[in-house]
Amino acid sequence: MAEENAFLKRLKNGGNLVVAEGYIFEFERKGYLQAGTFVPEVIIEHPELVRHMYEEFVHAGSEVVLAFTYYAHREKLRLIGRENDLDAMNRSALQMAREVADKHGCLMAGNISNTTAYVTDDPESHKKVEEIFKEQIEIAVEYNADYIVGETFGHFGEAMLALESIKKYGKGLPAVVTISAPATETLIDGVTLVDACKRLEDAGAAVVGLNCGRGPETMIPAIREIKKVCKGPVAALPVTYRTTPEEPTFFSLTVPGTKNRAFPLELCTCLCSRKQIADFAAQCRDLGVEYVGLCCGNSANMTRIVAETYGRSPPASRYAPAMEKHFIFGEKAKFKDAYTKDMRAHIGGDFD
Repeated sequence: MAEENAFLKRLKNGGNLVVAEGYIFEFERKGYLQAGTFVPEVIIEHPELVRHMYEEFVHAGSEVVLAFTYYAHREKLRLIGRENDLDAMNRSALQMAREVADKHGCLMAGNISNTTAYVTDDPESHKKVEEIFKEQIEIAVEYNADYIVGETFGHFGEAMLALESIKKYGKGLPAVVTISAPATETLIDGVTLVDACKRLEDAGAAVVGLNCGRGPETMIPAIREIKKVCKGPVAALPVTYRTTPEEPTFFSLTVPGTKNRAFPLELCTCLCSRKQIADFAAQCRDLGVEYVGLCCGNSANMTRIVAETYGRSPPASRYAPAMEKHFIFGEKAKFKDAYTKDMRAHIGGDFD
């Protein structure tokens, strides 16, 4: 009898997984990736940093090492003249992901994404996109991925093509397929979010749901509706920015106090607080979301919050905040009045 797939086994009987994403934005912040093209050249130029980020997210509580092959596809590489690096880039990212996952007893996932080449009524573009998916899927299979993620699709047709490609070229590996929710409830090609997820599930996706696009506040209502119609595991991986009903995606956010668009260089002005991330994770937990994490804007401390909210105690929990030990904001009896009393008065604000 064939051994049960490790990923599917984890999700059986109401099981759940904490999954860290968001490599693109993290490396851009660190100065190793260009905003605009968003091509993960860092995989080739500084592989040690990619390995370290895998380790960081596992330390923080991610139970999956998602191979950093997002936008490492032919169409994106063509923009910067690095198509010849596709094979090496994907192999490096996948090999490191497999090694880190094995070291820590985690799952490892391959990753395909929106191609920026898909056009709804253009069959030739569909053939091109399938070839893009095929290249990356076949390499993920070689490196023994436990499953493959297809994500951030704005077209239902491209999401379905990703699922079909995983089924066709993935040697039986399960597929997680997630949609990037737009400002409305309808994708570019006219399919609603809820219907898209239901149709993807019916077509054989092991997990369906949403990633990227929306932040916690505007993703939760859609996840609630998806949970009503989908029978299997549902995914929720928002960006970590304070989207609102008025500005529902991080593309539509404006810098507070201005009318200037925040995406992508000023998104730091719209970052969620730690409490907002904890509240999101708690809502997902209460809704029974089985595949939970964070996308663009994610960092290790935020992944730790999600993991802890889901009942995990990752190594990073050792360093969770303990403000009662702070000389200004801590327990007054443990510090001199010159700090807990006089210092508070000096810096301003009512802390009691």
